[in-house]
Amino acid sequence: MILRFAWIPVLAMLSCSQKENDREGTYQHDVAFLKKHNRTVVELSSGKARVLISGDYQGRVMTSSSNGEEGTGYGWINYDLIASGKKLKQFNPVGGEERFWLGPEGGQYSLYFAPGDSFLIKNWQVPALLDTTSFNLESHSTSSATFTKSASLTNYSGGAFDLNITRTLSLIDQQQLSTLGVSITNNISWVAYQSENIIENSGDNTWTKESGLLSVWLLGMFTPSSATTVIIPFKPIPQAQEFITSNYFGEIPADRLTIQDSTLFFICDGKHRSKIGLAPDIAKPIAASFDFEKNILTLVIFNVQPEASYVNSTWTIQSNPFQGDVVNAYNDGPLADGSQLGPFYELESSSPALALNPGQAETYKQITLHAQGDFDALNHVAQKTLGIDLRQLKK
Repeated sequence: MILRFAWIPVLAMLSCSQKENDREGTYQHDVAFLKKHNRTVVELSSGKARVLISGDYQGRVMTSSSNGEEGTGYGWINYDLIASGKKLKQFNPVGGEERFWLGPEGGQYSLYFAPGDSFLIKNWQVPALLDTTSFNLESHSTSSATFTKSASLTNYSGGAFDLNITRTLSLIDQQQLSTLGVSITNNISWVAYQSENIIENSGDNTWTKESGLLSVWLLGMFTPSSATTVIIPFKPIPQAQEFITSNYFGEIPADRLTIQDSTLFFICDGKHRSKIGLAPDIAKPIAASFDFEKNILTLVIFNVQPEASYVNSTWTIQSNPFQGDVVNAYNDGPLADGSQLGPFYELESSSPALALNPGQAETYKQITLHAQGDFDALNHVAQKTLGIDLRQLKK
């Protein structure tokens, strides 16, 4: 009898611990939830690093953890929408911290507006290929997974594209991080992965600027907080601010967007719909965010080709359709009717415009790193990679 009652407090503690780890926003909860509602779920793991991928959502990285099953899930997930089983007409914001899209979004070569439609939110339509279509799981292991899809698309001006997509997600180890100039100390937990995205022109026609071009567009949805700031360093060239677009959805209030020296700081609390973008003339191959509530540093690392053409995604007929952005950040917020997609915020990067001959292919890669733990140790990483002092930003 004594032995039986002695177990009661222990069992109660275990039960409380399980409930704590099973709440929304924890990695353990997200794994169970997505396996319940998705047919194809793949997990990459090494030590305590975890990456969760859904084939149902185009080989999308839904979330990740730097502390195993018990860790924070770093990706924003729309639990209500997924659980409902509904398919929304314009866009299904199911979430996910790195999703595969194609650009451009707006303009005369848009993939998201029908010919002749005005560039208003009511006319915006995400192609099924990038929204509700599942990708094929070709192969996977504990460290990588490859997805494929063949498709045809038509843009706003009638340009037609036949393409093959190959998307591979792979874990990044400490040695690979070191080659990128990122050094992680023992008092930080971290997870890092790379996405490799190959686009092949599978049709008979050459893709040219005259009929429009595509680009690989990678977007990560993350959970906002009242203390989250996006940090984007850029090249300190003369008139650098002329290469920053901040009026995608109207001007951003000065208390939400600050530029100091050659770094942009953008408040991402999920309360004011706004977006910024940097052109290849000034973009550096890195963007970041820091959550001061949970001490989470997120780095997104990508390639920049300053002399290349990038598609323009602004919602208007453009005079310069190939002078677009390399890197963007989006803060979700209420729409005019009071509804809201999230809340979430996004870090985004894009490949150059893809002018491909039949049978030709191009590859675009991006690395995502989440680090969590001791503030001073994270500040050291931020100083080395971003050139900023988080202590000053915290003030």
